[in-house]
Amino acid sequence: MKDKLLMIVFVLVLGSILTASLLAVNDYTNPIIQTNNLRTVKSSILAAFGIPFNEENLDDIFSKNVKEELKGAATLYYSKTGDVAFEIAGSGLWGPIEGVLSLKHNLKTIKNLVIIHQEETPGLGGRISEKEFLNRFKGKAIYPKLEIVAPGKALNDNQVDGITGATMSGKALEALLNSEIKKYTSVLSEDTGQ
Repeated sequence: MKDKLLMIVFVLVLGSILTASLLAVNDYTNPIIQTNNLRTVKSSILAAFGIPFNEENLDDIFSKNVKEELKGAATLYYSKTGDVAFEIAGSGLWGPIEGVLSLKHNLKTIKNLVIIHQEETPGLGGRISEKEFLNRFKGKAIYPKLEIVAPGKALNDNQVDGITGATMSGKALEALLNSEIKKYTSVLSEDTGQ
């Protein structure tokens, strides 16, 4: 009986020490993680606007070139040229996709798309975050809706050539982008009265 009691006390003490250690590590690392996440968003917004920066001057360049506005539940970022950017997030085929989309000041044309995080199949759907694919979105119209079509089949201003072998990931990205564009442009049109 005494052995069982000692074992229970040992497990409780060890569990308490480990729990306290994990809480201390979490308290120490959480602000660092939050800072790094904020820097990732800032750098993605600057990249979406095409504003050059480096790690040392990120915060300074961001504060001088980007204006952040909260409109209802939406956070919008404006460049000095009047372009607007917003964070996008939603479901891909296999996991979440997060990024930043910027629109030219006319609010009808994509300036740039940056993917921050995606969990699509490496070598196939995962190619949605490659610069070569993302460059295909530049200058594309968002109306009537953005379409990702079979490679080599983009004929209209609102069509983007997809990735061979990644049709479903492309369609998931298309649905995500159209949903986020609709959400944010409705907020923007309230401001402009369109």
